[in-house]
Amino acid sequence: MRRSLIVTVAATVAMVLVAMLVPMAVLVQSYALEDRLAQAALEVQATETVVSGQDKGAVSVYLDSVNDAGTGIRTTVLYPDGTAIGPTPGEDDRVAEARRTGRARVDDAGDGAQILVPVSLGGNSTLPELTPVVRVEVGEPGLGSGVLRAWLILAALGLVLWVGAVVLADRLGRSFVRPIAALAARAETLGDPRREDAAVPVEGPAEVQALGGALNRLVGRIEVLLERERRGVSDLSHRLRTPITAMRLRVERLGDPTEATRLQADLDELEGMVDHLVTEARRSEREGLVARSDAVAVLGERARFWEPLAEDQGRAFEVVVPGGPIPVSTSEGDLAALLDALLDNVFTHTPEGAAVRVRLTPAPGGGALLVVEDAGPGYPADLDVTHRGVSGGGSTGLGMSIVAATAEESAGEVRLLRSDLGGARTEVRIGAPR
Repeated sequence: MRRSLIVTVAATVAMVLVAMLVPMAVLVQSYALEDRLAQAALEVQATETVVSGQDKGAVSVYLDSVNDAGTGIRTTVLYPDGTAIGPTPGEDDRVAEARRTGRARVDDAGDGAQILVPVSLGGNSTLPELTPVVRVEVGEPGLGSGVLRAWLILAALGLVLWVGAVVLADRLGRSFVRPIAALAARAETLGDPRREDAAVPVEGPAEVQALGGALNRLVGRIEVLLERERRGVSDLSHRLRTPITAMRLRVERLGDPTEATRLQADLDELEGMVDHLVTEARRSEREGLVARSDAVAVLGERARFWEPLAEDQGRAFEVVVPGGPIPVSTSEGDLAALLDALLDNVFTHTPEGAAVRVRLTPAPGGGALLVVEDAGPGYPADLDVTHRGVSGGGSTGLGMSIVAATAEESAGEVRLLRSDLGGARTEVRIGAPR
């Protein structure tokens, strides 16, 4: 916004200045020519006075002095007998006409003008054959006649006005952009449990202040809703666990061991679902709205947690992680739960002694790529990781549901493939922090 405002103002002011300064520069040159013509008119009067004295020597001395002044005006006196005193001798039809008619005239000559004035010497000198003509040639003013200095002054004035307009636009843009940038920075931290809650800054123009006030009210309402949700989750956990515990006590009193075992398994499954629901409901309280962690540190440590179990079962357990950190848009708890779900599936559904491989690499475009492979039978053909409680492999399917949900919430994905070890290959792409 700030850059766009500066560019717009700079372009607009530049066009306005060009539209004003170019005609002014042309006028300056025109005024310089008019000023030179006025000087030439005075020169004609002075030359007439000298020529009317009828002393050619005095005329020559006078013209030598005025023609060396460097004013851009050249004066020549043309006598009827063919004598010419001045820098440009020679007559043309216009000189002959001025002598014949006895009237002065001004004509265009090249880049300037020419003034022809017949001079009466008194007595019978009005006859054409006795009338000298004063020719004054006025050249167009060049850059050295003050025009260049005037143009430079106009250019400097235009540059000062342009720079002033750009600086003013920058100040104006900053007055809008800085409050908006502060507002955006504060909005980025909303819901992050690692930061202290604070009101969104309300400053800047009236529109930005209104936006900040609205955002503060929205944050307040969200916090109220989150607090109600947290209380509801706590109450739900208590309400569900109490009847489950009571049912366990009743199942233990059953006389049929087979039926008791089956019901206990159902209760274990139900309790696992309740724990999962409560954990998911408390996600915002646990990690806030902004989740971020180092996949290398979390997954590397969690993989080592499973190594003793792999050794007890005689499995080849390979873990490959990079040396540097890989930031991802997932909390540490969710990352650990993701790997636990994958390895739990491997250790549960593959025979003892089946090899396991865990590899973590940076994903193209940011984030991490976690690959878990095994030498077991592989995934069932009808496995659907998007539906909870449906696995097709004799389990609840909650583990793969957790994996899929965690990946999708970080803008990632899950792919189920075949491993070169002979069993399943699970590729989980975890998105980078946004």
